[in-house]
Amino acid sequence: MKTYLDCIPCFYQQVLKAARVSGASEEVQRELLNNLSEIIPKFSLNTTPAEMGKKIYTMISKITGKKDPYREIKEESNKIALKMYPEMKVRIKNIDKDKQLFTAVKLAIIGNIIDFGIEDMESIQEKIHIMLNDEFNFQKNIDEKYFDYSTFQQYLSEVDSVLYLADNSGEVVFDRILIEHLVNSYHKNVIYVVKGKPVSNDALVDDAIFCGINQFANIISSGADSPGIVLKYCSPEFIRIFDEAEMIISKGQGNYEALSDKENPIFFLLIAKCPLIARHIGCKIGDFVLENSLRKGMPSVDFIESK
Repeated sequence: MKTYLDCIPCFYQQVLKAARVSGASEEVQRELLNNLSEIIPKFSLNTTPAEMGKKIYTMISKITGKKDPYREIKEESNKIALKMYPEMKVRIKNIDKDKQLFTAVKLAIIGNIIDFGIEDMESIQEKIHIMLNDEFNFQKNIDEKYFDYSTFQQYLSEVDSVLYLADNSGEVVFDRILIEHLVNSYHKNVIYVVKGKPVSNDALVDDAIFCGINQFANIISSGADSPGIVLKYCSPEFIRIFDEAEMIISKGQGNYEALSDKENPIFFLLIAKCPLIARHIGCKIGDFVLENSLRKGMPSVDFIESK
């Protein structure tokens, strides 16, 4: 997905919020915003927003000296999400077997609400509980046009292994629910991919291990530090694994921005929080998405800018 003019105000918001999380003074915050103003004119709109994200977080780290400003927030989100884990396991156990995969997918998508670029953890936790207990609204927020569960099931039945691209910390616990089901009920080998270096609140190896992913999947690093799997920033070993993957589950908007133009067998699981991404997919803000990258008629990236 290319970058649009509408993305530019969001870039400034990302810088300001990350700078404040870093504890930067008002003077340093201003310096960061001024630096971004110098970067943007040189940044091609034909590249992905995730590539600008890499520039943003590299700049913030360099100027503030904070290599992982979201560390404490990530640790908190992991702990809070783990408290929800027993409840989610009970939900899976207490429903009919033929509905368990769908419920595990649903829970993995619900976890995508965890995004500290948008809200604080208390607000997010409240929303998660509402989503978990409101089946009507969940069904209202899905449509087979952008929730391709049948193809997901078909692919899953035909592959031996799944490459699972992580998004945020905390969300990792919700991924674990789905991964456990893929391993225990479908006997799949799962490789779980996290970022190579700190970027925003994205999951790292330590987050995945803390949340118990290592009990069910092989955890690897993409080698990248962009908010989204931008392949040119990834290690050669990861690119090989990515290209050879039979089926890829990709979590979150950043990965969608970076990979939506790829022809690999990717299933994007996310909640549409960005108006541009929602329009690119063809859904509404707040909708639950299970998009198949190989689906015919997938929206073109060349839609007209919003007015």
